[in-house]
Amino acid sequence: MPRARETAVYTHGHHESVLRSHTWRTAANSAAYLLGSLQPRMKILDIGCGPGTITADLAELVPDGHVTGVDRAPGVLEQARATAAGRHLANVDFAVADVHALDYPDDTFCVVHAHQVLQHVGDPVQALREMRRVTRPGGFIAVRDADYAAMTWYPAVPGLDDWLELYERVARANGGEPDAGRRLKAWARAAGLTDVTAGSSTWTYATAAERAWWSGLWADRTLASDYADRVTRGGHATPERLRTVSAAWREWGRHEDGWFSVLHGEILCRKET
Repeated sequence: MPRARETAVYTHGHHESVLRSHTWRTAANSAAYLLGSLQPRMKILDIGCGPGTITADLAELVPDGHVTGVDRAPGVLEQARATAAGRHLANVDFAVADVHALDYPDDTFCVVHAHQVLQHVGDPVQALREMRRVTRPGGFIAVRDADYAAMTWYPAVPGLDDWLELYERVARANGGEPDAGRRLKAWARAAGLTDVTAGSSTWTYATAAERAWWSGLWADRTLASDYADRVTRGGHATPERLRTVSAAWREWGRHEDGWFSVLHGEILCRKET
């Protein structure tokens, strides 16, 4: 097996304000580009599964197959197991893994999926090489990542520009690449993948409920998550600046005309036969 490489720090951590976002994610709203390629008997690896909501959806979509969810953080896997148990799924399991060096033989899975993972890893090209290695010939590597610099919103609350600049700086200091979405195709080609379909999709928050949810989780994350600790301990900003950014999120959430769009890059790669 390849030797594991040092990964980047997961900038967000697993505070409740982070999991509030992760547990909202479904196969429909986060992996729609993949769903048309699924077959009932497929064996799937879901990398960076977090609390397991997408993993559980994938398991329901391959009722005669099997899904393995893996994550670097052992603690969040307990929530993932609870998610699967609550939906009475018998065709899913979970394990700790490092995407840079997966503990699976060559040609094991029909589909290897990663959602919001490559923006946080130390070597995304090596990660994609590993994903390719454990995918069966003719199988799929499916990756979706946000692109922070391409996020856009209205109205132009000044503190949100400060949020974006600060987040991108901290994520890169932690070894990640927050503008991963635009780089996925290039990374896949560098990893030796040749049959690559690249696309994009968005999450958009515009209703009163969506604005309250999105602004609230970021306002809380800015003050109370591992991200907040890394900002201050790394000398990137003072607690006072973080309070100002958090307040800007609350202000944006109160605007009746508020609109926020998150662009994602997507790649669906077919492994050569």
